[in-house]
Amino acid sequence: MKIYPFHLPELDYQLGDLAPMMSQETLSYHYGKHFQTYVDNLNHLVHDSKYEGMTLSDIVRKAPAGALANNAGQVLNHQLFFEQLTPSQHAKQPSSELMMLITQSFGSFEAMMEQLSQAALQLFGSGWVFLSTNATGELQIQSLPNGDNPLRYDLTPLLAIDVWEHAYYLDYQNRRKDYLKQLFLLINWHVVSNRVTPDVGFW
Repeated sequence: MKIYPFHLPELDYQLGDLAPMMSQETLSYHYGKHFQTYVDNLNHLVHDSKYEGMTLSDIVRKAPAGALANNAGQVLNHQLFFEQLTPSQHAKQPSSELMMLITQSFGSFEAMMEQLSQAALQLFGSGWVFLSTNATGELQIQSLPNGDNPLRYDLTPLLAIDVWEHAYYLDYQNRRKDYLKQLFLLINWHVVSNRVTPDVGFW
């Protein structure tokens, strides 16, 4: 997945495992069709270009605004999103390191989750909400449109919240608040916590 040709990453769960919070039908369309389309578009745009030998994260950082940046961003955003989901009840607490950062930045885990929820509810149109770290290790919540990604702003994304309608419309129609409430029950905080370490994942 790190360099061209890019491929749809395998999931650590089956498409039906996240129901009823996220239905198999939604995952079939969101992961199997939307995500695959972004991967296919990215491979087409990168082929025989100066980006062909770059990692996904470097393409996201360096591509000028336009089709390549949008599709690379959507591939990375969706990889972050699907990797951080789990049906397990044993991955529901951040690591002690991440919890310390959360407390320092937001006061409490509950306060951070409320701010993430409000940012996602208030984002107009299609886009993403991220929990990220900056160069000094402080946590930030960032709302970005379309396929934008925190890497383009020298931030490291830890948690990605998809608020494009295709992420939830089959299950929740226009009830974004209900979607967010159920999505938060699926977050694998072990995965999110591991992203605090720069050499994990894509970076």
